[in-house]
Amino acid sequence: MHPVLSLVLLLAVASPAIAAEEDLSLNARLLLAARNADQAGVQRALAAGAAVNARNRLGESPLVIALKRKDVAMARAVLDAGADVNQAALNGVTPLMAAAYAGQAAMARELLDRGAKPDATDRIGKNAITYAAGEGHTDLVELLVARGVDVNAAYRNDLTALMWAAGYGHTATVRALLAAGARPDMRDNRGKTALDMAREFRHAETVQLLETKLAP
Repeated sequence: MHPVLSLVLLLAVASPAIAAEEDLSLNARLLLAARNADQAGVQRALAAGAAVNARNRLGESPLVIALKRKDVAMARAVLDAGADVNQAALNGVTPLMAAAYAGQAAMARELLDRGAKPDATDRIGKNAITYAAGEGHTDLVELLVARGVDVNAAYRNDLTALMWAAGYGHTATVRALLAAGARPDMRDNRGKTALDMAREFRHAETVQLLETKLAP
C-alpha cells in the first residue's frame, strides 16, 4: 500500500473524535462540551467563536446546564465570557432558579450581583425562592429575602414559599421564613395553610413549629 494512503487511513481510524468535532457547528460543540462537563472543550468552542448564549433543544444555555450539574467552575467560565444571567430555558427556568434548586448559594449570590432577576417565574409559576424553599435550602431563602423577594408573595395555585417548605417538612427553612415575616395564615386555592400541608404529609416537627406560631 502506498505510504501516503496508509497515513490517511490511519488518521481516519485513529481520530474519529477529531473528525466528529469538526463536523459539528461551533454552538453545538459548545453545548456538547457543557453537557459532558468538558470545561476545556467549552473554552475551545468559545475561543473559536461559539455564542455563549447558545441553547440546546430544551432551550438550556451552557450556564443553565452548568448550574444544573453543580459545575461552579464552568458556570463562572461562561459568566466571564458574557453569559446572560436572565436567559431562561423553554420551561422558563432561569440560571438563578437552577442555582436555587441545586442549593448553590454562592453562585446564586454571584448571579444576583450580575443582575439576575430574583422574582422571575417559570412556566409553572415557581421562582427561585419557591425552588429553594421546596428543597430546604435555607441559606438561599435567606439570601433571596435579603435581595428583596416578597416572602408572602403567592404564585401558581396561591402557593407561598412557606407552604412549599412546610409541605416538604423543611423545618429550618420554615423557621427562617417565619422569622422573615412569612404569614402562616395564608391559604392556597384549596383553602389550605402551610400547617395543613405539614399535617397532611405528617411532618411532626414542622407541625409543632407552625402550631406554636399560630397559638394565641
